[in-house]
Amino acid sequence: MRERMPGLVVAASAALVSWLVHLAVPAVPILTAAVALGIVVGQVPALQPVLEGRLAPGLRIASRRLLRLGIVLLGLKLSLVDIAGLGWVTIVTTLGVVVVTFVGTIGLGRALGLPGHQPVLVASGFSICGASAIGAMAATVRAKDEEQAVPIALVTLCGTLAIAVLPALWHPLGLSATGFGHWVGAGVHDVGQVVATAQLAGPTALAVAVVVKLTRVLMLAPIVAITAAVERRRAIEPSGPPPAIVPLFIAGFLAAVLLNTFVPLPEWLLTGTDWVQTALLATALFALGASIRVGELVHTGWRALIVGLTSWVLVAALAYGAVLLG
Repeated sequence: MRERMPGLVVAASAALVSWLVHLAVPAVPILTAAVALGIVVGQVPALQPVLEGRLAPGLRIASRRLLRLGIVLLGLKLSLVDIAGLGWVTIVTTLGVVVVTFVGTIGLGRALGLPGHQPVLVASGFSICGASAIGAMAATVRAKDEEQAVPIALVTLCGTLAIAVLPALWHPLGLSATGFGHWVGAGVHDVGQVVATAQLAGPTALAVAVVVKLTRVLMLAPIVAITAAVERRRAIEPSGPPPAIVPLFIAGFLAAVLLNTFVPLPEWLLTGTDWVQTALLATALFALGASIRVGELVHTGWRALIVGLTSWVLVAALAYGAVLLG
């Protein structure tokens, strides 16, 4: 445990800094700030030996175990009652956006020759819930740490761009405040980025955006389970067991959703777990960001950039169509 403490302390301190950045600039979500801070730190040559040496064990724990625990607590944000209140048209079109974006991004990624698990990781991030989904999927398919770098960088870049681009298109596209909230919830990647974007249109838009977004987050469980089943059939490694069809942390996520749906939890408990969940994910995402080396991405990531930008446009276009149908 002693060897893990330095990395954990650094990652937790970075999460605190990200929170302070969010307080100073509310338009910057905490999780986006955490990933961005990790990426910046990871590019400093003098820090790289420390990140890859003494801090590595703690950062590894943060990016894996703390991420999974944060995803479990994320389930307490969801209530099946709130989702049902959207109406069947909105629910069906939202799920359709997730599925089409996920499948389409994987297909494009494979067509352009992205290596290893990158196609499914990029697809998870853009279709479901950003860097958190990438981490969850990476844990399920046992992706290498370096395979997560490009997808996380892309989803952070495009999610940050969405905070500026979507509000600029709000009125030209003729959307009401409610319609704008629906569009943001169905088309922006991370929950924090959704909040930062939708709040510009007022509390009604924000409420709609969050519920639609959390409906997408609920798709994390079935998509991870299906992907795990596919990986299980493909597994040929004699040195270890195949991936579990439903990873333990995904089962915990579903249990948290059901708990929040059927048990009247006190508001103080939900508020407290929300803070803990945000802190865990910020700590984990800083650790993931610190593993990214932008110099390597510039030379090897141009195909991934095309996939990411295309997926971003695809999910935004599909989400806009879903608003029109709703």
